[in-house]
Amino acid sequence: MKPFHKVVALSLLFTLLISPFAEAAKRAFYEIKIYTISSPEQEQIIDAYLENAYLPAMHRQGIKNVGVFKPRTTTDDAGKKVYVLTPIKSQKQLLTIKSKLASDATYQSNGSSYINAAHDKKPFDRFETIILRAFSELPQLDLPQLTGPKEDRVYELRSYEGPTEKLYRKKVEMFNAGGEVKLFKTLNFNAVFYGEVITGSHMPNLMYMTTFENQTDRDEHWKAFGSSPEWTVLKADLQYANTVSKNTQYFLYPTAYSDI
Repeated sequence: MKPFHKVVALSLLFTLLISPFAEAAKRAFYEIKIYTISSPEQEQIIDAYLENAYLPAMHRQGIKNVGVFKPRTTTDDAGKKVYVLTPIKSQKQLLTIKSKLASDATYQSNGSSYINAAHDKKPFDRFETIILRAFSELPQLDLPQLTGPKEDRVYELRSYEGPTEKLYRKKVEMFNAGGEVKLFKTLNFNAVFYGEVITGSHMPNLMYMTTFENQTDRDEHWKAFGSSPEWTVLKADLQYANTVSKNTQYFLYPTAYSDI
């Protein structure tokens, strides 16, 4: 083989070897932090902290699209939870966020009421943190194209728990290679993200968020999904049978200061 041909062959081989890893590296991570609260005072402290300290600090770190959501008033969790969705570019960024916050003087000052709260005036009862890896079919967070008032919007966060790890992976496959993500896009569900939970309390599970102008808009979209020919075929595919043991839905709306 001539030297030129060797260089071309080696270059092609190198590209083939690194392409899967490069593609995988483009998939974002997400942190979902769920605060449990029991009083309006706690909610006010958390709102002030998130709006004036946390979101601006994330923006300074190059994280632009942070979502803050609360349960809709018609749900049992209304006034009891606050959800924070932080998109993260890489594992390295995930591991350095806290250290950067610790050295951010503006964050420390603006978030003092939350950060330095006394033990008997705690700003929350407890919180849960979930870390996810984006699906290959939507590797980065997508901003919803909605125009109505934020308070009317329905952001539907879903968690699908699998009975076994193998069956859970088949459900992830159903979304990606099976075409479920593509169907949601075709029907204009305005999905924000789809993610595999890599750290959480209900594993194995995946989570995703779709968004709608209002409850009527949400119901019409799901009716169209349920009656679509693509879903009729997909749900009948035996390789995807029994892949979900529990489906939990959370109906949320974005706060006025949420980026999403």
